[in-house]
This record gives sequence, structure tokens and C-alpha cells, in this order.
Amino acid sequence: MSPTHGMPNSGNPSRRTMLRTLGGAASLAALAACGGNTGRGSGSGSGKELTQYFHAYGEAGTQDAIKRYAKGFDQANVTTQWITGSNFESKLFSALLSSKAPDVFEFHPQIQMVRAKQIVPLDDIIKPVQDDFVEADIASHTMDGKIWGIRMIDDPKFIYYRKSLLDKAGLQPPSTLDELVEAAAKLTTGKVKGLFLGNNLADIARPLVWSCGADLLTDKQEIAYHTDEVAAGLATLRKLFTSGSLLLDAPADYWDPSAFTQGLAAMQWCGMWAMPAILKAHGDDVGIIPFPKAADSGKPSLINGGWSMFVSAKAKDVDLAKEYVKWLWIDQKEHQEDWALNYGFHIPPRKSIAAKADKLKTGLAAEGVQLAGQYGHFDNPYWTQSMINAMEGVIADSVRNDMKPEAALDKADKKINRELKSLFG
Repeated sequence: MSPTHGMPNSGNPSRRTMLRTLGGAASLAALAACGGNTGRGSGSGSGKELTQYFHAYGEAGTQDAIKRYAKGFDQANVTTQWITGSNFESKLFSALLSSKAPDVFEFHPQIQMVRAKQIVPLDDIIKPVQDDFVEADIASHTMDGKIWGIRMIDDPKFIYYRKSLLDKAGLQPPSTLDELVEAAAKLTTGKVKGLFLGNNLADIARPLVWSCGADLLTDKQEIAYHTDEVAAGLATLRKLFTSGSLLLDAPADYWDPSAFTQGLAAMQWCGMWAMPAILKAHGDDVGIIPFPKAADSGKPSLINGGWSMFVSAKAKDVDLAKEYVKWLWIDQKEHQEDWALNYGFHIPPRKSIAAKADKLKTGLAAEGVQLAGQYGHFDNPYWTQSMINAMEGVIADSVRNDMKPEAALDKADKKINRELKSLFG
């Protein structure tokens, strides 16, 4: 589902945009403007109310599905704020600081929400079924020894490519970043660009780091991304950016498959959520690869993004909010399966649901699941929104604006070290 799905990404993405700091009044006005997207559950007539925030997914039917699920909860009327626009994070974070905080909301696991006491731990509702969740999803939501969120969907991202176009150009699917640059050039024609990585390339910042053999942070929560290999990878991306073979002005960003389905690009970075639409457009003329290896010390990588439910510490009734999250995202397996498989493709984080997910067991979907297991990186809860923004700034500075990679990394180091110090001392 359009980011992150991954941020954070996670993703995840919204999951696909940088945090924009808004003034409190402006934020609340923007949220109020979402009133036309409000859905109220029928509830039990108890008079109790809950509000949940969701970003506006791009897949048809998602909003109706969330509202339909909520109507089945008989302990309260559940209102859904379906937040449109490109700054879901800003609206959410501003609301969490206000008296209008939602009772429950979707986002990605990030330590600053724990340290700011914006969310409550959910160990008591997930512990009985913890073994049914993918271990990496439990680990990514565990901070300070407690579990703080319930994963709803896992969303790997790939580079989709048209098999016939690669064959016509005499190309194999790229396995290195240099090969990706070469393929993008050869696939570019008067009407088709070779590659679309998003309008600002921000979402590939993390895969680039991993594919260069580095990581975001060490186990001691220190900077790990600033390496010679990452600097060289940034220089290669700058070469790609200036080559004329990148699509840079698509009508929608990378999370929407339209640039690929409409033939604007021969290859596109996008999520598994878009796979049904892509297969509908191009049939079996589609392949997928992870972000390719970018250094001798690296290997291909991809983001295992996704979305999770959290309970606000400012909920009007924290116990009731937790009961709703338990009811929907733990007890109601039928809804969880519907959410994962019938509005785009997503990997269910529950092992028992994934075992029955026949739609993901064959063809390109099965290949996507395999790549996610082999090359995927889950959310690092200590990589905060501020750090995400700083690393996306590296892409803006060194790839799009020609700052020397080392200088761009140094600039990010200062911001990220300040954040690390504020969180960990």
C-alpha cells in the first residue's frame, strides 16, 4: 500500500515523504479539513468513542475496508480520519502533541515516540500470540524491553522491469549499481526513460547504504552509514541523475506504479502493494530485482517496510483503545487476511495467515516473498524520523545538487549525532 508502506520507512512510506514541521494551529486545521473522509462505526450504543488515523492508501477499496472493519467493534463508535496529502507524518506528529491526539494510529516503530511517552506498550495483548508473528517484526517493535506496536502488513520494495524491453536492448537484469546505470541508459528512448526511482530519489537512501555493505547504525547506536563505499555509491547516483536516463517528473511518486504501467519508464522502484496493478498492465512481461549491489563489500538489498498500529498515551480510554487494537489486529484474522491480500499484495506478518496466502505462493508474488526473505531489511526503531530526513538530505545535496558526497555525509552526521545524543546520551 502506497508508503515507508515503508517508510518508514519502515518506511514507509507519508511513508514516502520527509517530515515537515507544521505550526500547531496549521496542523489542526489540516486535520479538520479531513472531516469529509471521516467514517464512524456503528458501535454498541455505549456512547464510547475512539478515533483512528490512517494515511490515504492509494489502492481502491482500502478506506471502505477500514471503516467496515471498525463497524464490527461493539464496544465503541470508531471514527476514522483518512488523512490525504503528502505530509501524513507532520499531521500525525503535530496531533500527538496536541489535545486532539488520536486514540490509535498507524505508523512505523520509532524510539522517539517511546521516549516522549506518546505511545503505550502492548505486551499484554501481543504476548499470547507473539510466536505467530515474524520474529523480525517483533524485534523491530521492541524498544526498552517492551513491544510498542502491532504490525499489520509487511511491504517489500523492488525494482520492477519490463522483460521484453531488456531483451530488446540485449540486457540482463542489473546485478550491480554500475549495471543499473548502464541499463537505464540503453533503455532510454525518445518516449521512455530507462528508470524511475521516485521524483526526488529519497526512498533509495537506505537501500544504497545497505547495498554498499554498510548499515544505518551500529549495535551501540552510533553512525555506521558514513563509509568510502557509500560516498562512491552517491557519486554513481549523481552520474545516473545527470545522465538523462532517469524519469524525474512523473505525475505520481514512486509508490504509485503509473509511471511503469503507462510506459513512461522501463524500470521502476515500487512496492509489492502495486504488483496486482502492474501485472494487470503488463502480464508476464514483468520481472523484479532488489536494489543492486553497489560495492564489493555489499550485496543487493530492499526495504521490508510496512505499517503498524499504535495506541496513543493520550487516548481517552487507553484500555479501550488497546482492546480495539487487539480485537482488529490480533483477533480478527479474516480482516487481517483481507487487508493484506485484497487491496494490493502485502506479506502478512502473522505466520498462520501467511501460510494460507495462496495469492503469494506462485508467480511474481512468490518471487517477491523470496527476495524479501533473502535481501530485506526491516525497520530499525532507533532510526528516527529526524534521521530519515537527514539521510534523504544527503540524496538531495549530493545527487540532485552536486555537493561532494563526503560533505553531504558530514552534514548529515552533525544532525544525526545530535539526535543520537538526545536519545541515548
